[in-house]
Amino acid sequence: MSDTSAWIVPLQPDRLSDFLRFFDGDAFQDNSKWSSCYCQCFYEDHTKIEWSARTATANRDAARSRIGTHEMLGYLAYSGEAVVGWCNAAPRNLLHALDAEPIHNLSDVGTILCFLVAPSHRGKGVASALLSAACEGFRSQGLRVAEANPRPTARGAADNHFGPLNMYLKAGFLLWKTDSDGSVWVRKEL
Repeated sequence: MSDTSAWIVPLQPDRLSDFLRFFDGDAFQDNSKWSSCYCQCFYEDHTKIEWSARTATANRDAARSRIGTHEMLGYLAYSGEAVVGWCNAAPRNLLHALDAEPIHNLSDVGTILCFLVAPSHRGKGVASALLSAACEGFRSQGLRVAEANPRPTARGAADNHFGPLNMYLKAGFLLWKTDSDGSVWVRKEL
């Protein structure tokens, strides 16, 4: 990142209050309609819950619980003492919303989802630094493949919450497949 005081750390239980402060504040400063998610969407099995009925309180509580038990993983970007970015990055087997799309090498794959960068820190390399940390984190967990599902037609920061396709391509990801909705899957061998 261009800000020399910025740093990236893995989400851990002792960082819970920082995570919640970011999600309760700057994370959705310009996109309040998604502020109730707390990045729980992909951790839930959508055959067992009705996602559209989930409340912010339920999702916040689920995030607190999952962070406390290391069942929600990702990376926080700090500038000074404040969180300015987040990347949801976890082994695919923790992301139950994707269970309906089985893959043959499930235990080898880490999935990168949802980048959130405070508006005041966009365009400064925060998302790229988070992507790099996520790939290195997957490697250290013994995973062999990083994948993501960007939207090539995304317009604006809210639509680009899966990360811009160009960012992945610059980081060495390759197109893997295209879904019926026009989104693409990219992968990188670690």
